[in-house]
Amino acid sequence: MRYARQPWERYLARYARDTVTTVFLGMNPGPWGMLQTGVPFGEVDLVREWLGITGRVGVPERPHPKRPVTGFGCARHEVSGRRLWGLFRSRFGTPDDFFKRHLVINYCPLGFFNRQGTNVTPDKLSRRDREPLLALCDRSLARALAVLQPRFAVGVGAFAEGRLRGAISAHIRDGGAMGALEGISVARILHPSPASPAANSGWEEKAVGELTAQGVW
Repeated sequence: MRYARQPWERYLARYARDTVTTVFLGMNPGPWGMLQTGVPFGEVDLVREWLGITGRVGVPERPHPKRPVTGFGCARHEVSGRRLWGLFRSRFGTPDDFFKRHLVINYCPLGFFNRQGTNVTPDKLSRRDREPLLALCDRSLARALAVLQPRFAVGVGAFAEGRLRGAISAHIRDGGAMGALEGISVARILHPSPASPAANSGWEEKAVGELTAQGVW
């Protein structure tokens, strides 16, 4: 949110609207997606060509030598982002039609890697690191939902669904000082990551089926 602040803020300024009824929640940035573009699931080609977002991207304070950040010059592809935004493009055609009722955000704004450069998702961090991080992200998520007031919150994968349910429950239990969240229905779709065997065959059809069955679409 610091080194890629410009495209992130351009994404929010253009597409975070008060007509949103459905929020899609990802886990955290992928190495060839949001870590390069500042946009959730931000596969470079789709962010630039379909969303129409570009901007200045700097260098993180502690870049991993095996995971360089080159911003919109990145030639690698983020498969999860290509699948997710590809679904929205094929169903809605234009970004304006999609963002009239939808927004995509991430639960955690940070990327993590081990010494070898392998991506480490927040749920795989050590307990000492994970628990304070999740507490902060839960509060941030609750604040975002209180502002957006969607009808549906869709976890992209089981982890995101779980954090949605936990953050909403905790917010309600604590008195909902930031705004009412009781009316939000939580749903889930299969994560589009190629690390999931189920996502590598007919992911788009499966996701549409899940959204239809849960009453989101």
